[in-house]
Amino acid sequence: MQRYFLPPEQFQSTSAQVAIEGDDAHHLQRVMRAEIGDQVICSNGVDREALVRITGLDKGRVIAEVIEELPMNAETAVEVWVAQSLPKGDKMETVIQKGTEIGAARFLPFLSERTVVQYDAKKEAKRTERWQKIAKEAAEQAHRNRVPQVEAVLSWKQLLVQAKEVDAAWICYEKEDGQQLKPAIQEAVSSGKVDRGKRVLIAVGPEGGFTEQEIEQAEAAGFRSVSLGARILRTETAALVGLTCLFYETGEMGG
Repeated sequence: MQRYFLPPEQFQSTSAQVAIEGDDAHHLQRVMRAEIGDQVICSNGVDREALVRITGLDKGRVIAEVIEELPMNAETAVEVWVAQSLPKGDKMETVIQKGTEIGAARFLPFLSERTVVQYDAKKEAKRTERWQKIAKEAAEQAHRNRVPQVEAVLSWKQLLVQAKEVDAAWICYEKEDGQQLKPAIQEAVSSGKVDRGKRVLIAVGPEGGFTEQEIEQAEAAGFRSVSLGARILRTETAALVGLTCLFYETGEMGG
């Protein structure tokens, strides 16, 4: 069933009526060819989700009545942040789209020494807006209860500070020959660092990887360097493998 995330003012917690506007209304009317009586799911992305029935169709606006309140139980027990050094082309879009489907709660694009993308601050707001839209659409497709937040691009120093905001932080490094991600997660679960309500950060480098100096700086800031195995993964693949591994080990995928 089609699902839409609405701004709080369009879906208040005490209202029995929903107003669907903007792009969502356009999608319903022009793409889905919605009719009076059709049912969709609406969520405010915070504390309310409901099955609604369309009662009115106006230009740029769809009115619906609440039929049934739905449980919000599709989110992961552990909140995972994915920090991705800006990759080339549309790879960041892939990380956000697929990462949202898997269950990431927050995306932190950042710049590192080997980032080859030409960063343009003037285009930053528009690009972040597009990434946030991709996260919203992926969350709707995956039947998430919340839309992950896509942050503005961070500097390397700003990223390092994020390690203090979470309960566990790992940085994926292809030259790491000691600790692999799986036992690192298992150790964190056993110690209680990774448990329901906890926040975890996984950082992935650009196409050229991290420098040794960056790894040293990250570890000094509170990150733990981990390996994803003997094979060298593409940057967008590494982010998704790390995310999936974490959710498997914490029982979100039957682990």
